[in-house]
Amino acid sequence: MSLVAFQDIGCRAEPKARRRGLLAGAMGRIVKVAAIAAGSVLMVGGVLIAPLPGPFGLPISAVGLMLILKNSYWAKRQFIRVQYARPGWVYPVRRLMRPKPEFAPVTWQSMLRMERLLLRRGQDRVLKRFRHSLKRRR
Repeated sequence: MSLVAFQDIGCRAEPKARRRGLLAGAMGRIVKVAAIAAGSVLMVGGVLIAPLPGPFGLPISAVGLMLILKNSYWAKRQFIRVQYARPGWVYPVRRLMRPKPEFAPVTWQSMLRMERLLLRRGQDRVLKRFRHSLKRRR
């Protein structure tokens, strides 16, 4: 019997295209898991950096969140739930995830919110005074 006869009755190995498809699917899953892991590391790093002076924690966390949201359907659903429940918390992160993020306004608003949370109502807020003095100069 010739080799052609075996090919006609379906005794040959899997076609190359199918093998490539299986390998591409496996590689795609590995890449997704790696991206989710890298995003998780960036988010944890951003949370650890957040208490330090400067705005570096929020943008790093936003990059990590973008990696996770791009590669995880479950994370997307959870993010939407949090967005409906606490829109004020999620809004700065969503602003940083836009195609052309505005880092300075997001940072300034985050600093004002933090000052409002830390200081009582009657206490003098330094950033608020600074903002009002800038408005008076114009």
